[in-house]
Amino acid sequence: MPRHRFVPADARAFAYEDMPLPIGNDQTISQPYIVALMTELAALDADDVVLEIGTGSGYQAAVLAEIAREVYTVEIIEPLGRRAMEVLEELGYKNVAVRIGDGYAGWPEKAPFDAILVTAAPEEVPAPLIEQLKPGGRLVIPVGAEDATQILRVLEKDSAGQLATTDVLPVRFVPFLRSLDGR
Repeated sequence: MPRHRFVPADARAFAYEDMPLPIGNDQTISQPYIVALMTELAALDADDVVLEIGTGSGYQAAVLAEIAREVYTVEIIEPLGRRAMEVLEELGYKNVAVRIGDGYAGWPEKAPFDAILVTAAPEEVPAPLIEQLKPGGRLVIPVGAEDATQILRVLEKDSAGQLATTDVLPVRFVPFLRSLDGR
């Protein structure tokens, strides 16, 4: 994966270091280890339809698109979403759709999803994302306050709609942003 294509020119010298990098608008691209871990925790198959909340640079979406059939990704910060669209298109990803907007509500018209990955930390798991997860699906999400230790958590929905939660490890993500009007 050409990570250097997803970072600003002034950060490209560090693109292949295992560290988060600034991508503008007070946001970061996650370190490769975390991207790989979240992807592994999603336990994707080639036929899966995935929702990502927090497109950022588009890097995690591109990794997901290499495995899953379809990836839907939502970014609240318009300049980042537009740039991610451009990079994903330039790299030839035809199985990724990017939406600019508030990701709290997910992408209901494309639900249910086999997996949902959230790349920003809300203080609590958004209920609409749980609702849009298919039975047998996995939601991978960092949870916690911006100024506290966050936990990377996996929620698995069984066939009866019950959730099993596994806390994986402490992490540090940018906060989950919401729009003032909820769109």
